[in-house]
Amino acid sequence: MSKRQPEKGRSNITTLVRPWRIYMEDIPGPTNSMLSPAMLVLAFVLLIFIGTGLLILPVSSAEGEVTHLMDALFTSASAVCVTGLTVVDTGTHWSFFGQMVVLALIQLGGLGFMTGATILILLFGQRIGLRERLFIETTLGASKLGGLGALVRGIALFAFITEAAGAVILYFHFSSLGTADAVWKAVFQSISAFNNAGFDIFGYNNSLLNYQSDTVLLLTTAALVILGGIGFMVIVDVAFKRKFSRLELNSKVVLTTTGILLLFGTLMILVLEYSNTGTLRNMDFSQKITHAFFHSVMCRTAGFAAVDMAELTQYCMFFLVVLMFIGGASGSTAGGIKVNTFGILIATTWSVLRGREQAGAFGKEFIPQQIYRALSVIMLALGIVTIVVMILTITEDNRFLPLLFEAVSAFSNTGLSINLTPQLSAAGRIIIIFTMFIGRLGTLTMVLLMIQRQKPAIYRFPKEAMTIG
Repeated sequence: MSKRQPEKGRSNITTLVRPWRIYMEDIPGPTNSMLSPAMLVLAFVLLIFIGTGLLILPVSSAEGEVTHLMDALFTSASAVCVTGLTVVDTGTHWSFFGQMVVLALIQLGGLGFMTGATILILLFGQRIGLRERLFIETTLGASKLGGLGALVRGIALFAFITEAAGAVILYFHFSSLGTADAVWKAVFQSISAFNNAGFDIFGYNNSLLNYQSDTVLLLTTAALVILGGIGFMVIVDVAFKRKFSRLELNSKVVLTTTGILLLFGTLMILVLEYSNTGTLRNMDFSQKITHAFFHSVMCRTAGFAAVDMAELTQYCMFFLVVLMFIGGASGSTAGGIKVNTFGILIATTWSVLRGREQAGAFGKEFIPQQIYRALSVIMLALGIVTIVVMILTITEDNRFLPLLFEAVSAFSNTGLSINLTPQLSAAGRIIIIFTMFIGRLGTLTMVLLMIQRQKPAIYRFPKEAMTIG
């Protein structure tokens, strides 16, 4: 090795600088996560079984008799998954205790077990690790790590305040029924609506059919459904920034897509059902607009109905299937593939049609991985619905469109039905239970698993063109 000549005025001592090598043993990461997709799934399963055990008790039924196991299991699963499909009437079959159990299952399922678990961890002073924080924030739609405790408390507070406000409005509206009856109906309807559950206790499986002319009930229920289906993070973003131009990209996509779907849904239902004797024909024009808007909202995974869904025209029924499949926003009480996913798909398609290489919206580009996840969610959802409908055509003696409507309603956790749910066979009920559960947790779990397993690419394969179209 040649030595470097010392400069004038410096020491003749030659210093050879070498890097220090410090050998350290690999520190193994945690093998078990306190909160994970598997834990979330198991928690929901446990909650369904607990609800089934409570509903099967004689004290839960109005007649004081033991409810059939399948009926209790179906009701518990529908409540936890905030779907609203029922095989027995909630208002007449269940006692006050049974209705309280159903309402508790709706509240726990709507807010999400993840939110409840996080609150308990914070209350007991347990520490949440980085991995758990990332998982929770992906579930809730949060974009920042800071203030997780405040985030979860804010979600719970927002839910309870909104439900309380809705209950107060409905209480004064129902005050003629008597104090006790008015309070219970108002509380149950408010919580069920905010959580997009679709359960009601008005009796005889008529949903809101007996309240067609009750504008206050319809619009209050619709407002609660919209607030529950938008998501807390979007509400907070709007409350703090106030101007649309300053909102985050996620909020802009959610609000824009939601507004377009509500408006387009209202117009389509109004046009398709305008002259239908079984639905809107005998109403005046203002009532037709109110009902068209109301059912456009309800198709976004709420499940309340103020007209007989079996009387819908076939083309309107199919249109509602599309709306149910899309659902509400991520991080909300709604189901479906989510308007975020649908918005990314539409914006990407529009960018491609315009000849842009990078897809985006509102002056921002989408992260490519999110586009891939959105496409994966949509393809998975289509595959699940296809398989479920194929199985139902074997187990049930009914037409294709009602079975498709039932399958999509279960998968999107909407709860609308063409009077088919009580007629399902035992095999059909089991299929719908699994569909509701998969719709509530399946796509979310898949996305979270993709995020957890995502690793930086060590190498890349050569690119090659494919023929498309």
